Amino acid sequence: MEIRKALPQDAAQAGWLAAMLWPEHAAGELAGELEQLIRSGDSAVFLALSDGEAAGFAQCQLRRDYVEGAETSPVGYLEGIYVREPFRGSGFARALLRACEGWAREQGCREFASDCELDNEQSLRFHLSCGFREANRIICFVREL
Repeated sequence: MEIRKALPQDAAQAGWLAAMLWPEHAAGELAGELEQLIRSGDSAVFLALSDGEAAGFAQCQLRRDYVEGAETSPVGYLEGIYVREPFRGSGFARALLRACEGWAREQGCREFASDCELDNEQSLRFHLSCGFREANRIICFVREL
């Protein structure tokens, strides 16, 4: 298992993985966004590799706005994490999370946060098993004007 910080030339590979997490977006679109995030000082993307094969990715960034349950600013925030099915249960997700947390510590963060959809039981179990505590539950609304 290898976990490494992504470089701009890794954006296509990271975008391919991100499209598995967010299938409503095209891999190329996500690759462009991730390349910008990789170049940003306020964000980091990490790749998980198994014998050179892409196993997963995580994207984290600094949030300076309000973060539910946090008391400090900035807060390191796990924006997305995904491990391909054949590699699940092998510690890749926890290793990616540790890399994100380490990056956030290096940026001076004292807290690290994340979120998941209310019906995403797998993500909820992962977060709780990694030591996160639930801060709040919300339902968001929107309407046309």
